[in-house]
Amino acid sequence: TGSEYKDMLKVWLAALAPLLKGHPNHLKFLKSVTDFILIAGYHSHTKTTLRYLQDALHGISRNIHLFLPYRHNQSISKISKIHSLFHYIECIKEMGSADNSDTEVSEAAHKNLIKDGYRASNKVDYIPQMLQWET
Repeated sequence: TGSEYKDMLKVWLAALAPLLKGHPNHLKFLKSVTDFILIAGYHSHTKTTLRYLQDALHGISRNIHLFLPYRHNQSISKISKIHSLFHYIECIKEMGSADNSDTEVSEAAHKNLIKDGYRASNKVDYIPQMLQWET
């Protein structure tokens, strides 16, 4: 869930630091990603918090090349989630904070609907029954 994800973000740098010993720029990249995610989720923003967000984005763009060797095509250009980060500040300025843009509520509802749909089926060829349930 979103809450569990945010809790993991708070400790993952400490957990990964020993593994990245000797790779300080990789750790800087992960810190920038963590900062970006946490700051982007603020309930409101000021010029100062947007500057912090820009600093985190700069740290991401400065060090993302370190992970290219782990990509099969040596490119990040087709990763839409990475590309979207570069539009966050502009979107926040135009539309306000992104604090309610997580999927936690809809994921929980989806899980319940799936479980309820399966329970309502006869467990034989259940997928079509689940798709028709609640429609």
